[in-house]
Amino acid sequence: MQLRRHVLILRTAAALLAALPAVGCTQQPAVGPPRTAMFNATDTAWIQLMIPMDERAEQLTALASSRTADPALAEIASASEAGLKDELSRLRALLKVSGVPDTRPHEGHSMPGMVSLDVLDRATTTTGKELDRLFTDSMRAHLAQTRTLCTGERASGWSKAAMELASAIERSAADQLALLNAPR
Repeated sequence: MQLRRHVLILRTAAALLAALPAVGCTQQPAVGPPRTAMFNATDTAWIQLMIPMDERAEQLTALASSRTADPALAEIASASEAGLKDELSRLRALLKVSGVPDTRPHEGHSMPGMVSLDVLDRATTTTGKELDRLFTDSMRAHLAQTRTLCTGERASGWSKAAMELASAIERSAADQLALLNAPR
């Protein structure tokens, strides 16, 4: 009986040892949180809101850079357009990293600070001083709201990358506001 038990134990141990390399070679789960766990609801909401806000502002800056009466304002619009294109690229890349699908939940909305579709329509038919006023008023509102949203992201976000981008966008918005408010 003891010999039989000893043989059973040896066979079981041999079977376990034979199975060990196969178990050790299987793919192990990734260490760390999944991508979406690195972003909280504030992070993704901020990204999904900033994209359409910047898209509309970029459309306005493109129109203003060629239609304004003030050469200094045309320069500000051109620089803003380039900055917004860069921000959009970085925001879209961050959305992709977050793993959240680009469902465009704010498409077509008019929210505080977002350049309205009406403003964009008027900007296509307006030139000179009237466009200058339309551009500066709309961009001031956009930049002020951008700063508010970025402050909220930095205070409540989880993603280090999103919070760093929010800081960079907030600094850029402050610089652009200073340019718009400077006497010309």
